[in-house]
Amino acid sequence: MWILLAFGSAFFAGITAILAKLGIKDMDSHLATALRTIVVLIFAWLMVWVKGTQSTMADISGESYLFLALSGLATGGSWLCYFRALQCGDVNKVVPIDKSSTILTMLGAFLILREPITRYMILGMCAIAAGTALMIQKKTVPEKKAASLEQAEDGAGITAKTYSKNTAADYRWLVYAVLSAVFASLTSILGKIGMENVDSTLGTALRTIVVLLMAWLIVFMTHKQKEIGKIDRRSWLFLILSGVTTGLSWLCYYRALQTGKASIVVPIDKLSIVVSVAFAWIVFKEKLSSKGLAGLILIVAGTLILLL
Repeated sequence: MWILLAFGSAFFAGITAILAKLGIKDMDSHLATALRTIVVLIFAWLMVWVKGTQSTMADISGESYLFLALSGLATGGSWLCYFRALQCGDVNKVVPIDKSSTILTMLGAFLILREPITRYMILGMCAIAAGTALMIQKKTVPEKKAASLEQAEDGAGITAKTYSKNTAADYRWLVYAVLSAVFASLTSILGKIGMENVDSTLGTALRTIVVLLMAWLIVFMTHKQKEIGKIDRRSWLFLILSGVTTGLSWLCYYRALQTGKASIVVPIDKLSIVVSVAFAWIVFKEKLSSKGLAGLILIVAGTLILLL
């Protein structure tokens, strides 16, 4: 059952990336994250009340509360970086890097949770790392921009210095995507520890409170709350839908994590990359090059190897 739940988590997570990309198109990513988290929180606590597990809060140990809070902070950091990366870059480039957190999580599960690493796991991690590297493609310089660069000395186009800044800005998504992967791996390890002897739906709801507080703190610090009135109906729709799919993904993921092995649940969850890439092609017309396709195949193959 926990394997099926892990696949359910992968499906909903894959859809979330597309819906979030549509919702944050013309919005500040921090504000979008904070608004989405409200939907996730409502959804999570609704499930808690349906199951009636809110009465067990008094039985949760202080240690579990601590690790759930730390897991929530890591989740908040991962979300903020992830949706900022989606806003700056293509889904086909951001998602593979975010999913490389599998490698970090497996290493963490080995070092912290004492879960064994087999030769198949090592082979799978190598395949995932190679596939991720193939999917990170250098952005080509448009001919017009290159021509204007050549004319920089005459003042007819952008200067070399300005071009350098623009090129660096093109790779902001990469920095945010890497940070997202690091925080995501911490989320899984801390969540696994915090979920011990805690109902998965209740644990998810408690973690979401921390994520919400963190997200809105950043919004108010950057004074982005003033932009709420400028959000159109289309963005609201996709933000709400992405919040619902995130909630469904979390419920499946943490239930699977609670009853299964972190070193197996996490890799299955990362198969959401297939869903994301497929929908990115359908919705955003983002096409994979032959190199990118080879990378995707390696990531999927490496993930499946981990299940052996």
